[in-house]
Amino acid sequence: MRSVEEQQARVAAAAVAPRPVRVAIAESQGLMCAEEVVTERPMPGFDQAAIDGYAVRSVDVLSVGDGAGEISLPVMGAIEAGARTPSRLQPRQAARVQTGAPMPTLADAVLPLRWTDGGESRVRILRSVRSGAYVRRTGDDVQPGDVAVRAGTIIGPAQVGLLAAVGRDRVLVHPRPRLCVMCVGGELVDVSRSPGTGQVYDVNSYALAAAGRDAGAEVNRVGIISTDPRELRETVEGQVNRNEIVVIAGAVGGAAAESVRTVLAELGEMEVARIAMHPGSVQGFGQLGRDRVPVFLLPANPVSALVVFEVMVRPLIRLSLGKRQPMRRVVQARTLAPISSVAGRTGYLRGQLMRDQDTGEYLVQALGGAPGASTHLLATLAEANCLVVIPSEVDEVRTGETVDVAFLAQRG
Repeated sequence: MRSVEEQQARVAAAAVAPRPVRVAIAESQGLMCAEEVVTERPMPGFDQAAIDGYAVRSVDVLSVGDGAGEISLPVMGAIEAGARTPSRLQPRQAARVQTGAPMPTLADAVLPLRWTDGGESRVRILRSVRSGAYVRRTGDDVQPGDVAVRAGTIIGPAQVGLLAAVGRDRVLVHPRPRLCVMCVGGELVDVSRSPGTGQVYDVNSYALAAAGRDAGAEVNRVGIISTDPRELRETVEGQVNRNEIVVIAGAVGGAAAESVRTVLAELGEMEVARIAMHPGSVQGFGQLGRDRVPVFLLPANPVSALVVFEVMVRPLIRLSLGKRQPMRRVVQARTLAPISSVAGRTGYLRGQLMRDQDTGEYLVQALGGAPGASTHLLATLAEANCLVVIPSEVDEVRTGETVDVAFLAQRG
């Protein structure tokens, strides 16, 4: 039986980022930048007011507060943000300016409105201001030749804003890996149909497709596929040729799985192994087609399939996206009730993570993890906000003991 860490290492070794593509910056969020974005012009491109007020020469108001009496200056006009006509300030004059307005020539500071009486034709000065105050100088943010966004940076809201600020409408990124989800099983029917005797709804293709989108992949949900050898080969081969990752649920265990593995063996290397984890111990992984595309074979049980996806497939998607930390955040929490696990296998049990408001301590309540409870209840997985990770050498966790807990995506 192979350890979880050994299987994860085999999977991670197959990670390949898709070739970079150029996309609109509005579509780049969450993707990894694949180029050094070098600015061609300064930002801001001109001296501008950083606050509503009056543009002045600082030397004209230095004596305010020094016992020299009241100072007032004539207002030569108003300059709005976006004004394109150059203006010039004469000595001992002021100009009313809006935030973002270009500074008039000779002005070197902006007096905030609250430091004046707000006059329109003449303004009374209540405080002095130093040179450069409340002015954004040309190139304060970025100078020509500066790198605005570095290759390898995950593009977030700030990076999108910076790309727009330096005049880039498109950027080269590593795109989302394309993930295909398929299911096999003679008992399966799509949710659009009513199941007959012995039939069940296809849960896996919908749940796993959602898990793939949550991980950041571009998902193609194929749904239920035929196990006829010729049709199966054509379907899988076609999907391997157009995706970076392929997931087939229901392809381990049973006669249908045997026929699936026989067909897949014709397309490349595929291994079904027993991994020291539960649920989802029996699973398959290989690389098929001329491009050696990673292909996963997952159990038919929806909970087991989702857990295997979380532990094995999701990290591969995150690596393909260029994430430096592909695994979920893990914290330590104190158990609120006993938890049983399977000796010799790492347990991934769903739970509800809470935090003590007084102490800040994490607390966890296992769902379906009490001794004798089933590990295959999909309803409890829907209620979970974490996975409780039980080491392989532990088969029983007592109330009050500390365990590792992996955060799942936040709901709401």
